[in-house]
Amino acid sequence: MPPAEPAGPTGIAALVDSVYRAESRRVLATLIRQLGDFDVAEEAMHEAFVAAVEQWPAQGVPDNPRAWLITTGRFKAIDRLRRRSKHEVALDEDELERLESIADPSLPAESEAVEDDRLRLVFTCCHPALAPEAQVALTLREVCGLATEEIARAYLVPAPTIAQRIVRAKAKIRDARIPYEVPGRGELEERLESVLRVIYLVFNEGYLASSGAALTRHDLSAEAIRLARLLVELLPEPEAVGLLALMMLHESRRAARASPQGELVLLEDQDRSLWDRAQIADAVTLVEAALATRRFGPYTVQAAIAAVHAEAPDGGSTDWPQIAALYDVLLELQPSPVVELNRAVAIAMRDGPQAGLALVEGILARGELADYPLAHAARADLCRRLGRAADARDSYRKALELTAQEPQRRFLERRLAQL
Repeated sequence: MPPAEPAGPTGIAALVDSVYRAESRRVLATLIRQLGDFDVAEEAMHEAFVAAVEQWPAQGVPDNPRAWLITTGRFKAIDRLRRRSKHEVALDEDELERLESIADPSLPAESEAVEDDRLRLVFTCCHPALAPEAQVALTLREVCGLATEEIARAYLVPAPTIAQRIVRAKAKIRDARIPYEVPGRGELEERLESVLRVIYLVFNEGYLASSGAALTRHDLSAEAIRLARLLVELLPEPEAVGLLALMMLHESRRAARASPQGELVLLEDQDRSLWDRAQIADAVTLVEAALATRRFGPYTVQAAIAAVHAEAPDGGSTDWPQIAALYDVLLELQPSPVVELNRAVAIAMRDGPQAGLALVEGILARGELADYPLAHAARADLCRRLGRAADARDSYRKALELTAQEPQRRFLERRLAQL
């Protein structure tokens, strides 16, 4: 088939912009594999899109814009490397010949490899040799396509700090010769855990911002869900499915989590008519599919807990015995003081505040959650329910000292004022 008829410059610019939004991450992932360098690949990708704006009005839009962009980007990079070799450093001719001989990306085998490239990019950005904060920054930049300034705004961190994290991560990948590949079956489970952790870290920062004036940052949680959908599409492992379901269930409650004035609304007080029932139904289907494999892990169990909450018509109808039982399973799979704390709250709802308070105070006595504001807030709430006003005030004040998130601070201040 011949290329599409040329269009006017305005129409082409809009088309290229559309292709960029839809295909740039795929193009970049393949160029990284072909060129072996993040920065060279990123520059090549941008040069390819510039060439599209310049050439497509006269030559017509190619049948396969992604393949055209990959091929153009690769040859733009080769030309640049050849020019540099004349003026700066000699380049390996064998390597240049290898780059020039790479098959046309429009061929079926290469087209399949493009999808594999996206998965390679995810695993490379989330490699355990990189620091956790670098994994997050690099994933948001290279896999999701967020600008450095966008990442910095989302995390309330100066843009140069984020830029440095990304630069160091790329240098680590290059210097440590971290392979650009999907791990083999033998190490897949361990490496997948790192990828899922990064996705969930991004989601949590969007779902409940760790600091600042806003309760949530929808752009981050949306990116995390988009990333999880991509992962499930390319690698439908049960825990990836479970994590996607968990995030969808949390996200389904977004509209009810804050008042019109931006104040925090607890789960038990939320207007459940605002919950996204279609999203809940889709997520429950995913949870059931992950559980049915019998190869599920902590994310799937957390999703099952969230599903029990989501399916209750009101707070009073919540099946707390089932939730407590699921926390028992979660604690076996993922022993941690935070899981213990959540289990204690579920037991308080099932067996009464005194039973839960004993568990919460035992956790705090060990000192592991001494700086965790939600642990002190949980103790305060249970003391309040038991009529122990002085103890409740002390714990609310401690939680306030540790909380940097403004809507949470205002909620705790209101609780204190009520006492």
